Amino acid sequence: MKGRVDNALLHAEASDACSKLWDGTELDFVYLDPPYGVGTEMIARTKAGEARGRKRPGSSPVAYKDGSDTEALIAMLQRTATAIRARMATSATFCVHMDQRAVHEAKVAMDSVFGRGAFLGEVIWTPGNGARGKGLAVTHQTLLLYVRDASERKGAKWNSKHHLLREPFANTSLSMHFKNLDEHGRQYRDRIINGKTYRYFADEGRRLGSVWTDIPAMVANTPLMGEGTGYPTQKPEKLLERLIVATTDEGQTVADFMCGSGTTLAVAHKLGRRFIGGDMGELAIETSERRLSALGASFRLRGREKFARSAEE
Repeated sequence: MKGRVDNALLHAEASDACSKLWDGTELDFVYLDPPYGVGTEMIARTKAGEARGRKRPGSSPVAYKDGSDTEALIAMLQRTATAIRARMATSATFCVHMDQRAVHEAKVAMDSVFGRGAFLGEVIWTPGNGARGKGLAVTHQTLLLYVRDASERKGAKWNSKHHLLREPFANTSLSMHFKNLDEHGRQYRDRIINGKTYRYFADEGRRLGSVWTDIPAMVANTPLMGEGTGYPTQKPEKLLERLIVATTDEGQTVADFMCGSGTTLAVAHKLGRRFIGGDMGELAIETSERRLSALGASFRLRGREKFARSAEE
């Protein structure tokens, strides 16, 4: 690309999209929600009467193929993560979102790209929907988080004081420990650790842990809610909002090279971050472009030798 473009949407395979970025581009947070190895084609609801999700008889268009070849999936993820790592800023965060089918293979592959010491941890997300038949019902998905290099762990951003990264103290804790009031009437407790006093206010809540149960997927998966686009496996905006405010500050760059319905990009725009999105699926690009345009976001769309949207060359 010629010159600096703040926001972009690239119609390209993920690793190829990284090579199309303009010189000097650095990514502060990258979210990746790849296929999971389901073994089917995923269809989208583009109009009333159509289905979404796994392919079934009907006229719904195919959004993307989610094959059952785990080795091919992991090879693709490894290639993609390698290309992304080369574009990450110092102490930037990379997040890959998986389910139980291939998360363990993905962890080993990401360790090989970033190094085991670069692993920041995992978030367990419970979408809250889905059938629970006979046998073990898997009701969570896993987000693996890495910094670019093990040497940059201490600089990794996690804005834990943000209200989206806080949760209320348990009632038992409030009644047992928060017995003091300051001059403004706020409940607090003091803790002395190694001779230093730390004050905690009840109304600030405590730091959120790594198991997130308060973000239902249904808000993004039903036409009854304004957030849903009909794209399969769409993630709720609140999930991306929490990740983005945790790992970036305003003005920084958020990327998603398997952007699907464009949730990551839309949320980044709303939060005052720059965004770079990409996807190899035509329906994904169309859905994301429509969603971003509705928000009034300015961006450049590049795909198959064609440019569109606003922005200077």
